[in-house]
Amino acid sequence: MQHSAMIEGLYETHLFVENLEASVHFYEKTLGLTPCYFESGRRIAFFWVGKPREAMLGLWENPKSQIHPQHFAFRCDTHFILNEAVSFLNERNLKPYNFLKDGSQQPMVFAWMPAIAIYFNDPDGHQLEFISVLEGEAKPDLGVISYAEWIKTHQR
Repeated sequence: MQHSAMIEGLYETHLFVENLEASVHFYEKTLGLTPCYFESGRRIAFFWVGKPREAMLGLWENPKSQIHPQHFAFRCDTHFILNEAVSFLNERNLKPYNFLKDGSQQPMVFAWMPAIAIYFNDPDGHQLEFISVLEGEAKPDLGVISYAEWIKTHQR
């Protein structure tokens, strides 16, 4: 029996990092997340993602041998992703990437959702993503396309 209201969203995720202070600096100063808890003895730090108490990211210091790159996405405004995300990342010496195989750094559209997204890595190689769900009907057969191509499919 499925309980549709049982799970309402994702509250927190955790990552292993090699250097806690370097990662705290990255998530606070580079990405602008709000720190909410730091415990030097246990070598952990927590950040609010978005508004305080809505979602949380935990960082746990471990030796590099314990770090296996993970992936998660930050929900962002579509306007930010379209107009500011690439320059935001480049200004912070982060290399934006997509799955368009065209050599560009432009955001891409996952037509099956549909959502627009751009990827980048943190200092430990974790794959991070800025993503925004788009209006309109999903078109899974289109795969991953540019935003310009996505717009064309909705002008027909």
